[in-house]
Formats: sequence, structure tokens, C-alpha cells
Amino acid sequence: MKITDVVVYEVKPRWIFVKVCTDEGIEGWGEMISGTKTETVVAGAKEMGAYLMGRNPFEIERLWQEMYKSFFRGGPINGTIVSGFEMALWDIKGKYYGIPIYEFLGGKARDRIKVYSWIGGDRPDDVAKAALERKKMGFDAVKMNATEELHYIDTFDKVQAVVDRVASIREVLGNDFGIAVDFHGRVHKPMAKVLAHELEPYKLMFFEEVVLPENEESFQSIANQVSTPLATGERLITRWEYKRLFQQGAVDIIQPDVALCGGILETKKIVSMAEAYDMAAAPHAPYGPIALAATLQVDVCSPNVFIQEQSLGIHYNKGFDLLDFIKNKEVFQYKDGYVDIPKKPGLGLEIDEDMVKEVSAEGLHWTNPKWRNYDGTMAEW
Repeated sequence: MKITDVVVYEVKPRWIFVKVCTDEGIEGWGEMISGTKTETVVAGAKEMGAYLMGRNPFEIERLWQEMYKSFFRGGPINGTIVSGFEMALWDIKGKYYGIPIYEFLGGKARDRIKVYSWIGGDRPDDVAKAALERKKMGFDAVKMNATEELHYIDTFDKVQAVVDRVASIREVLGNDFGIAVDFHGRVHKPMAKVLAHELEPYKLMFFEEVVLPENEESFQSIANQVSTPLATGERLITRWEYKRLFQQGAVDIIQPDVALCGGILETKKIVSMAEAYDMAAAPHAPYGPIALAATLQVDVCSPNVFIQEQSLGIHYNKGFDLLDFIKNKEVFQYKDGYVDIPKKPGLGLEIDEDMVKEVSAEGLHWTNPKWRNYDGTMAEW
């Protein structure tokens, strides 16, 4: 079997789908992250796709090594391009052999996958009402952004606002309901220590990205102050960028993104490395249906994954959502806070390519907001 073509689709609200075609008629789908550089990712995907022409799609490890290991390597642009192609190659292989991808990676380690739901939006609001709605939908865990803009040193009223929102959920739903709070890298170390300390009494599931990954040395000082598990990893690429987290030992939960860190097998390798350090995994997956389907394949065969992010109804999905681009919508049906193990070959998706083409024809321009602090300095989003 040989790769004969690569087709790239820009898809609203903020996704890039790639289709890899073969001379035997089997097609594989992958997803790349548009981020704030959609045109750059698309151009890079077409450039790397040309390199794949005529190659054997089954040689996934060989092709991964060749795609990733250029002289200038790493970075989110190359990382997401490699990831998208890699999951498409697995999709082809699974379809050819008639089995889900996780069967190549050791088979099932669980009977179902626990998921959580997002609430509150970019600027969190009405979180107690939203959490109650999610509970009525069957979820028993949610995640919310912690705060809006925070300067290096800021006023305590902003911290108190976060505490009040979390307290409102606890008051309505009790201590058995899972709450994760995402600092989103918006909080610098001085205020991260304050915020984490003030939230500690609310028995949260985890704190996410308490500081930006480039400030990873601060994880230890925050971990020394709180017992709440710390989570991070969504911006890291390949197992080599995770090494320092494992060696430091301050983080309790790693969150690799299958559409950024290197694809399905690389995610599996990272999660397995975490298991050796007695660390949990809660993979990052706030994007489209292909990335989520790929992540679920890793979840199935990874015993230290304890919960999975999913983006159905997330605040970023303006105009379109996960189910709009797939025909077999039942694969993302949640019951009692869980999703079933995927059973169909490959990624298990039936892509509605006509819908993909229609939306892709409209073009795509997505960029994250540019926030400012009270004095006009740039704030982290």
C-alpha cells in the first residue's frame, strides 16, 4: 500500500482536518490545531504531505521519526502537523486490519472511559447553575477557568471572586462532585501561590497549569503549599519535553494533547512514562471530533488515565460542534459521566466529508483573545 494524496481542510470553528489517501482506496483522517497560525499549519501540512507521497502508511514509527527529526525540530507548528498525519496513518492501519487502534497498543485496560464537561466560559460566570445542569445531564465532574486577567501582583478581590465561584458549586452539589480549576497559565507565580492556597479547602480534583510551562520550576514551590493535585502538559511536545516534569516530581497529572504532542503512539509513550513515575493522566482534548477519537484510543489502553476532557458544548465551539462533522454520532454519547469504548476499526469515525468540504469552503480565521491588564500591559489569555 502506498500514500497517493493528502487533502487539508480548514474547518470552523478552529480545526484543521487532514485526509491521507492510499492506492488501495483506504483513507485515514487526522486533526491539526489551528491555534493562531492556521495558514502556517496548512502550508506546513501540504509541504510535509508531499514528503509522504509514495510511502508505506503502515510504517508509522519510521515515518514519525522522519517527520519529527529535522535539524530544527519541535515547536507547536511542526508538532501538530506530525500529530495530525500520525493519527491518519493509524486510522488507515486500523481500517485495513478491521480493528480499533488501541488493539495495536496492547488492547483494553478498562471497560469505560470517565469524562468531564467544561463550564463557565473564558470569563467564568454562573458556574453553579452550569454545574447543576451538567449533573442533570449525567456528569459528575466539571472543569472551569479560574480567573480573568491577573497581573503579577493583583488585588485580592479577584482571588475572592474565584473562591466564591468554586464555593457556589460546592454549596449546590456537595463534596462528591468533581471540580477541576484551570489557571490556564494566566496566573504568575506570586498570585498562583495565593490562589492555590485560598482554593485548597474546597477539595478540588486538580489545579491545571498553575503557571506557564516555561516557568516549570515554580511547580515545586506551589506543590509544597497544597495537597490538591497539580496538572499540566497540554502545551508540551513529545516525550523529551516531558522528561523534566517526570524528573522534578511536583506535578501529579500529565495532560498530553494527541493533536500536538506527536500523535497517538507518542501520547501512549508519554502516558506510559508517567505511569512509571506513579503519575495520573487526564489528556487534553478541547478540539474537534478526530482529535477526541484519537485520544480515546489511548485512554482505552492506558490504566493511569483517570478522566478525559471532551469538548462537546465547550465555549470555543461557536457555530459548529463535534457531532456536526461525523455520521456515527453515537460514538460521543455520554451516559452517567462515561463514554463507551470505541469498537469500530481505526479511529472509529465516519466523517461527513460533504459537510467538511462545505464548511471548509468558508475559510477559517481564529485567534485567541488579546487581553490587557489594568495598566495596559499584556495579560496571558
